[in-house]
Amino acid sequence: MTLTTVGKYLVNSLHDMGIKHVFGVPGDYVLDLMDRFVDSPMKLINTSCELGAGYAADGYARVNGLAALVVTYGVGGLSAFNAVAGAYAERVPMVVISGAPHSKMRNNQTMMHHLVGHYTMQLESYRQITEYAVMLSDGASVPDKIDEALDACLRSKRPVYIEVPVDVVDQLCRQPLPNRSKSALVSNPDALNEAVREAAEMLNAAKKPAVFIGMEIRRFGLGECLMQLLEKSGYPVATTIGGKSGIPENHPHYIGVYQGGFSLGTAHDIIEEADALLCLGAWMTDMTTGGFTAHIDPGRMISANSEIVKIKHHFYNQVILKDFIEHLTNALKSSPEPDHFHTPTPYKFSSDFIPIPQKKMTVRRFFDRLNQFLDNTMLLVCDTGDVIFGGAEMYREQKESHFSQDYYLSIGYSLPAGLGVSLAAPDKRTVVLIGDGALQMTVQELGSHIRFNTNALIFVLNNNGYLIERLIHDGPYNEIQTWQYARLPDVFGGGYGVKVCTEDELELALHEANKRSLQTVVIEIVVDKMDSTDTLALVGERVRKISNNHP
Repeated sequence: MTLTTVGKYLVNSLHDMGIKHVFGVPGDYVLDLMDRFVDSPMKLINTSCELGAGYAADGYARVNGLAALVVTYGVGGLSAFNAVAGAYAERVPMVVISGAPHSKMRNNQTMMHHLVGHYTMQLESYRQITEYAVMLSDGASVPDKIDEALDACLRSKRPVYIEVPVDVVDQLCRQPLPNRSKSALVSNPDALNEAVREAAEMLNAAKKPAVFIGMEIRRFGLGECLMQLLEKSGYPVATTIGGKSGIPENHPHYIGVYQGGFSLGTAHDIIEEADALLCLGAWMTDMTTGGFTAHIDPGRMISANSEIVKIKHHFYNQVILKDFIEHLTNALKSSPEPDHFHTPTPYKFSSDFIPIPQKKMTVRRFFDRLNQFLDNTMLLVCDTGDVIFGGAEMYREQKESHFSQDYYLSIGYSLPAGLGVSLAAPDKRTVVLIGDGALQMTVQELGSHIRFNTNALIFVLNNNGYLIERLIHDGPYNEIQTWQYARLPDVFGGGYGVKVCTEDELELALHEANKRSLQTVVIEIVVDKMDSTDTLALVGERVRKISNNHP
C-alpha cells in the first residue's frame, strides 16, 4: 500500500475540494503543518490576527463554497473563536485547523505555554460552534476522521474543527480512497410527499400568494431551483438582507428586501397581505422581522428550512429543502405570463445623481450616489451598523453579489471578509462598506489587503462613534478616538486614500477610484454625528423598546 502523511492528506483533501487560498496566523504548534500548505498548490494568506483570518475565511467561503483557517493552539484558536461562531450561526462552511502540543505533553499533562486549564478545553469549546470537532491522534485513524469532518462541513454548511498535534503532522497514513463516499442528506419520502401535498393545496388555492427567501437558498446553492418555481408560479418574491442577491434584482418577480415594519417599497404590503406565504430558507430573527414588527399570520405560512418544513402548525421533519422546492414546483399550477410582473425594479434610480457643489455630505445622499456607482463588476460587502441597511437598498442586478452578516452582526467583519471575497473572486472588485467604529476593530487587515494586492474599494462612513448604540442608548461609551482614516493606506504602506466632506468631493473620489482599479482604495465619508438612514433610526427606537420590555 502506498502511504502518505497526515499533513499531506489533509492539505491535498482541501485542495481537491476547490480551496485555492488558506487563511491563518503562524504559531509554534502549527508551523510544520503550515509548511505543508506552503508546499502545496494553495496560497497561504497569513493575516495580521486570527480574528481577521477567520472573517476572511468566512468571506471566502461565501463566494467559493468552502474555506480553510489554520491557527495555533490556545491563543490562536481562541482568538479566532468569534469569527467561527459567526460562521456557525450563519451556516458558512469552513474547515478550522489548529495545531496542538505534542501528544506526549498532553498524555503527561505537562504545563505548556498557550494552555488554558486542560488539554481538551479548546476541542470542547469548538464543539459548541462547529458541526464536527476531532483531535487527530494516530495515522491509522486519521483519513476516516478527516473525511468525516469534511463531509460534515459540506453537508451542514457549517464549520468543522480539526486539531493536529505537532507529532501527528508527519505520521504515515493511507492515501485517499478512489471514491471517498460523501453522505448526502436524504428526505423521508412520506414526510416529503405529505408536506408537498399540503403546501401545494394551500398555494394553488391562494388569491395572493408570495415567496420570502433567506440566506439558506444561497448557502445551499438553490438559486436555480428557486427560479424554476418562480417561473412556473409567477409568485412575487422578497428576500431577507442575508438572502439579498439570491435572485437578480432586475427580475420581474423581485419586490425587494422585507424587514417587517422597516421594509421599503412594496415588499411590506405584498408579504404581509399574502394569503399564502412560502418562506424558503428564511429565519424569522429580530433583524428579519424588523425588531418583531412583522405582522404575518402563522396560519398563512409555509416555512421550509434546510431539513424541516412547517405548514401552519404542522411539522414535517427530515424534508430536505432542495427536495421540497423541486417537488413543490412540480405540484404547483402554472400562472399566466402577465401575472409574472409585479412592480418596478426595486432600488434602481430612474434619474442620474446630480452632485451639489460644496454641499455637505449626508448619509442619504452618499447611498443614493453609491447606488448609481455600483455595477456588475463589483461585489458588495456590508458591515453591521448603518451600512447594512444602506447596503440593503443598493441595486444588485448580479446574483451572489451582496454579502453581510445579517444574523450574527459582528462589527468589524466586513474589512477582513472583503479580503476573502476579493481573493475568491479576483475578476471582480470588492466594495466594502464599514463604519468608523467597526473599522477600528479590524483595521490591521487593511494591511493584508495591501500586502495581497486586492483592488478593494473601502468606504469608511465616519460619524465619529457608534451611531447605532447612540440611537439605542447614548452615553460616553459610544465615543471613540478620531482617526485620520484617509491616511491609513500610507500607514500600511500602499494603496490610496481620500477624505470626502462634500458631494463634489465624492465625485472626484469616485473618479480617482475608477482610475486606480488595481489598487486598494480607502474613501473616508465624513457625516454628522447623528446622521443616519431612516431604517437605522427605526431600528434604534425599536431595539430600545425591546430592551425595555415594550414590544
